Amino acid sequence: MVGNLFYDLKYIFNPSKCLACNILVNKDEKNICISCRHSISQVELLTNNSNLLDLVFFGRIKVEESAYLMLYRKDGKVQRLIHQLKYQNRQEVGTILADWFGPQLNESGRFQDVDVIVPVPLHPKKLRLRGYNQLTTFGRGLSKYLQVPFDEDVLIRTNHKASQTLKDRLNRWVNVKEIFDVKTLDKWHDAHILLIDDVVTTGATLESCALALRKIPNVKISILTMAKAHY
Repeated sequence: MVGNLFYDLKYIFNPSKCLACNILVNKDEKNICISCRHSISQVELLTNNSNLLDLVFFGRIKVEESAYLMLYRKDGKVQRLIHQLKYQNRQEVGTILADWFGPQLNESGRFQDVDVIVPVPLHPKKLRLRGYNQLTTFGRGLSKYLQVPFDEDVLIRTNHKASQTLKDRLNRWVNVKEIFDVKTLDKWHDAHILLIDDVVTTGATLESCALALRKIPNVKISILTMAKAHY
């Protein structure tokens, strides 16, 4: 009773706003309003219709399976949501998305044979500056649903490059070419790795990560991203 009263008073004096649209949310909506939950463009995992991501990597790298969870549009709700995660220290967004989509992944039966979840890494300089990898809470949440380890100690970023956000498609590819490596070749040999990222645009970053992971003996790679850029 006292706990509920404290929560109600906290909400009255410090109301929460939706991370996607910035309107006030009630205390039961948990950071994303019901309207945004219904209006955000989601990929229907049960019908396996996310093969547009397969086309991104076709002829470039071998991928066992790939999927994205939402469509990312400029100035849209998904962009604002991920911006909160990456630049406003709202790390709970990763947990929210994992809890949102984790049950759907299990119901769809997709990615059920992966052995480990590996995030695209930040360069140590950027990690120190930001203080966290925006994929950590998302990856940890997914590991709970897929019941496999989340391992941030597999890939390393060897060069610090400028942000990809404002680069065109060619410069995105050049910017990330051969800037990732693996820490050890022994840890996940013969494993099926689920490589995760926030937004895929050209696929250049994920391609570079996958090529580095290919150095591990007999590895298989699948890819899952929070969103795919929509043009």
